[in-house]
Amino acid sequence: MVKKLIGRKLKSARLKRDKTIQVLAEMSRVSSNMISRIERGLTIPSVEILMKLADSLGLSLSHFVEEAETGNTIVFTPSEQGAPIFFFEHKHQINSLTQGLRDPGFSVFVDTLEPHCDSGEGGMVHTGEEFAMVLEGCLDFTIEGEDFHLEKGDSISFKATLPHSWKNAADQQSKILWAVSPPPNV
Repeated sequence: MVKKLIGRKLKSARLKRDKTIQVLAEMSRVSSNMISRIERGLTIPSVEILMKLADSLGLSLSHFVEEAETGNTIVFTPSEQGAPIFFFEHKHQINSLTQGLRDPGFSVFVDTLEPHCDSGEGGMVHTGEEFAMVLEGCLDFTIEGEDFHLEKGDSISFKATLPHSWKNAADQQSKILWAVSPPPNV
C-alpha cells in the first residue's frame, strides 16, 4: 500500500512538472533505475532518497506519505467566500477557490489588489503555466519584456518560465482571477 502510494505520487509530481525520469535523476542524483522502481511500486525509498526527490520537485517530504484520503474530491466555494491564504501589508489579498482539493494539479484564486500594488522588483520565473483574468479594475503585465494592459474581462495565459511581473496601475482596487499549474506551495 505505502509503496504504491509513494510511487503514484512521485510519478504524478514528476509528470506535472514535465520531467522525464532521466531529468529527475540528474536533478536529484538518484538513479533513474531507482526512480523507475519507486514509481512502479516495487520498492520503498529511504528517507534520504525521498528527501532528494522531494527537494528536486519542490515538494515537502510529507507530500509523499500523506494518505490520499486527506482533502476532498469536490470543493464548492460560494461567492466571496474563498479561503484566505495570503495577505501582504494590506495591499494584496489572495483567497483560494480550490483550497482543500485532494492532490490538485492546479490552483485557482481571487487576488484583491489595492491601488498601485505590484509584484515587486524584477521578473518572476517559475515552472508551469499561469492564467489571469481581470474581474474588476485593471492590471498591467510585463512578460518577457512585452507590456500588456488588461481591463475588466480581459485575460492572459503564459508559460511561467518567462520572466513576468504585474502592477495595478489604477487608482482603484482591482480583482484578478488566477489559475496556476502546478499549484504554488502557499
